[in-house]
Amino acid sequence: MNTERLLTVWRRLGGSPIGRWLFDRLLSFAVPYSGSVGARVRELSPGKARVELRDRRGVRNHLSSIHAIAQANALELTSGLAMMAALSPEVRGIVAKLEVSYHKKARGLLEVTSECEPPSSLRENTEFLASAEARDSEGDMVSSISVTWILGPTKK
Repeated sequence: MNTERLLTVWRRLGGSPIGRWLFDRLLSFAVPYSGSVGARVRELSPGKARVELRDRRGVRNHLSSIHAIAQANALELTSGLAMMAALSPEVRGIVAKLEVSYHKKARGLLEVTSECEPPSSLRENTEFLASAEARDSEGDMVSSISVTWILGPTKK
């Protein structure tokens, strides 16, 4: 899903619960692996995203907490949404490196947030660092991510 389309669809659907549900389904279809953890987009604007990850059996580990990779998935998705929503249609990106930190066991509903300001136009490939953090219902940070993206001009 390109940048313009992402925001257009969000602006049409993001204002209501059924619309957000439909947006989440469309996102899961467009990005199947990221959709596998069931993260729900709650806010999306250029350079900003907020996603929720519910604590449910399908994302738990043997310690009855949210699995590390499910957290990483939601963190990377959130950073990618914030970044993609801010890119011009002439710029594309791909992940080159992930660094995830886990601060405490993740239990309950997680709120994952990301804010970034990627460059608006590029003539050549450039590294860009985006980040996201996940907090539990008590406001404690449970995990965070730094994502190195390679941004470059779209091929014509």
